[in-house]
Amino acid sequence: MSFRSVEQLLRRNSKTKVSRNIVNGIHNQKEEQCVQSLRELVLASNQLPEKFDDYHVLLRFLRMRGFNILKAKEMFLNMLKWREDCSVDTIANDFKFEEYDAVKRCYPHGFHGVDRFGRPLYIERIGLVDLSKLMQVTSIDRFVKYHISEQERTVSVRYPACSVAAKKHIASTTAILDVKGLGMNNFSKSARELFIEIQKIDSNYYPETLNQLYIINAGSGFRALWRVLKAFMEARTLAKIQVLGSNYLNTVLETVDPSNLPDFLGGTCTCSATGGCLLQDKGPWTDPEMVRASKEAFGEGQKSSNELTATVACESFTGCQEPSAGQVDSTSCRKRTLGMLLKDNQVGTHTSENSRQKQVNEQISGKIQELEECVAQTKETLQTLICKQQELASHIDQLRKILQGGVSADKKGNIQNLEVKMSFPKGGERGKGEKEVIIAF
Repeated sequence: MSFRSVEQLLRRNSKTKVSRNIVNGIHNQKEEQCVQSLRELVLASNQLPEKFDDYHVLLRFLRMRGFNILKAKEMFLNMLKWREDCSVDTIANDFKFEEYDAVKRCYPHGFHGVDRFGRPLYIERIGLVDLSKLMQVTSIDRFVKYHISEQERTVSVRYPACSVAAKKHIASTTAILDVKGLGMNNFSKSARELFIEIQKIDSNYYPETLNQLYIINAGSGFRALWRVLKAFMEARTLAKIQVLGSNYLNTVLETVDPSNLPDFLGGTCTCSATGGCLLQDKGPWTDPEMVRASKEAFGEGQKSSNELTATVACESFTGCQEPSAGQVDSTSCRKRTLGMLLKDNQVGTHTSENSRQKQVNEQISGKIQELEECVAQTKETLQTLICKQQELASHIDQLRKILQGGVSADKKGNIQNLEVKMSFPKGGERGKGEKEVIIAF
């Protein structure tokens, strides 16, 4: 019996619950404690919308601020204010970028498949941008709104679909920036303003959504420009960026399969049927089956792929996972961590205190039952391992007696053919395959 079987126990209720568990992240108890502390601080200020009352969302802000809870709170509240001031929800739902096709022609960019881990792959050929034509077909303000709408789509559609397709929690993007021909001379004032504004939005309001950025075909002109641009970027973001010259392909292929890399970057994809690799928006998020499955996993009303509760990793068993610390809130169909349940027990509203108290008590009782089952199953596993240990000790004693009694010529031949076989459950899980250790002489 292993902790993986506990996960299977929690999944057995429904197919939808299986999907939810697939995309849950795994985090340790220290992260869980930091998230709960940040949540309590934000709740105290009465500024935690339900949409963002989520483990993964809060964790992203904590990571961006090095787990400094006060700084993470300040960053989180600034994000909420920015969303209100800029009407981000309205942009995500109602903004129409009619000049999309025209912008694509003078600014080649777009999502194209996934990396080897299953994250969305984003590509820009910024060295081919015709900025004067771009400013003729759109404006900086409208392009920024378009960028925001794409970020919202990535969080709410692309990440959930990728999570279901990869059967793991996906909440970041791998990006390739082709800067061939770009340098100080052709990086105008408008380009600088656009870069700074987009960089500010991504770092401050969508933190920790970048997995890795490969800047490729960087010549001497761009490297001089890069020294200036770095001043506007967060240190944590800079750590995720690799600036590569023309010999970039082997490095990029470590992360991206050739089939998902366009041929103009050294891959094997052409997307000729759709007019080019950067026009298709290729990925799991365009597969109706993946979209349907992601809606089942995340719920129809949820906006973000991060709106799941993480499973807390058991620190005593590296790579294993203890039961999910979340329960489903019957009023919102959203999972909450055990810490959040305890907090809700303390901050329930006065108007519905009794009903809320009863609901929370039922959820906590259910969690206690799950953990008790886990303890019993773990005890059984330990007993099995103790028996195996005793068997191994007996074999060791036999070998020592042979060694102490001396080895005659005829016994030596027998020892050479001696094998001590010990079978251990894989991952501590009995009955689902065993790992055999053979000591041969």
